[in-house]
Amino acid sequence: MRSVLQKCLLSAIVAAATIVPSRAFAQPIPPGCEAGVLPHGALSLICVPPVGWNGELVVFAHGYTAPTEPLGFSDLTLRDGTSVPAIVEGAGFAFATTSYRKNGLAIVEGVDDIRELVAAFSAAVTVPLRTFVAGASEGGLVATLLAQRSPDICWRALATCGPIGSFQGQLDYIGDFRVLFDYFFPGVIPGSAIHIPAEVIADWYTVYVPRITAMLAAHPSEATQLIRTSHAAIDPSNPATVVNTALDLLWYNVFGTNEAAQELGGNSYGNRFRIYFGSANDVRLNLSVERFTASPVAVRALRPYETTGQLSIPLVTLHTTADDVVPFAHEFFYGLKVDLFNRGKFIPIPAPRYGHCNFLTSEVLSAFLLTVSQP
Repeated sequence: MRSVLQKCLLSAIVAAATIVPSRAFAQPIPPGCEAGVLPHGALSLICVPPVGWNGELVVFAHGYTAPTEPLGFSDLTLRDGTSVPAIVEGAGFAFATTSYRKNGLAIVEGVDDIRELVAAFSAAVTVPLRTFVAGASEGGLVATLLAQRSPDICWRALATCGPIGSFQGQLDYIGDFRVLFDYFFPGVIPGSAIHIPAEVIADWYTVYVPRITAMLAAHPSEATQLIRTSHAAIDPSNPATVVNTALDLLWYNVFGTNEAAQELGGNSYGNRFRIYFGSANDVRLNLSVERFTASPVAVRALRPYETTGQLSIPLVTLHTTADDVVPFAHEFFYGLKVDLFNRGKFIPIPAPRYGHCNFLTSEVLSAFLLTVSQP
């Protein structure tokens, strides 16, 4: 099976494309695939090879989609335009994915929707011989939670660039970046780390992206201190990545904060007792930076989003070592959760480069081959 998979997927390597989870714009239905609706309203997409199906299924959990976007299928193409369903089908597997029933913070819902998707595939086609679950970014956490909780539907799992170490830590990382940005660049973005005015969301690309880019360029010392105090990843050999990292993280704060608070029943970000360091004056920074306290209701609501490390099946992970959005440290913290008897089930693969989910197609291929070959 591996030799067939290699042959079918190697054609995608030529362009050395990267996979970047969309932010996310709904993508059209690929040729030969059928769309449907799952019991709780999520859209489903099922693709079966017209010939040569090996009887196995790859289920894909997509990355974070802004609440402002329409419900649809995301992350179905590589950067060079190669169709992910076509690659999977060409390797002899069936492919299925879902929009989830909602956009925004949809991890818990995504886990349930993937379960419904597998059931829908079994009802519409047949029960697959084996099912592999793969996910990117937010979907990486979905895949990891399924690897822990649903060995009945998952044979093996692949999680790429996901916040699997601590979801509370991921939210704090994004919130910290916003409060630090506001300290070094006061007044550039209205609102705060925990409240985003509607006009900021509406005018993000036309007003605030140019404004932020200009401020970072005009104040390089403050920009450097922002990166240093937030511990956000950049590529030291490419100064332009300072702007890229800032815009990436601020995008998640702007588009995700209000909806996450609604989903969780309150603000989940708190930095009341956090100490920041790395600025020109850390005493002034820690006395002046805006402070927030997380709602106990929201913190309790985050429990189902957290991993335990109690793996039921092998989990392969792929993560760039300088991921600016979801830090590579998630791999380390997840490894600490895995007990001694399950260590062999956790198989992390580092990709030595800057950027969120910035993988070579060959790296994705290798990770997938490793996933499907796990005994």
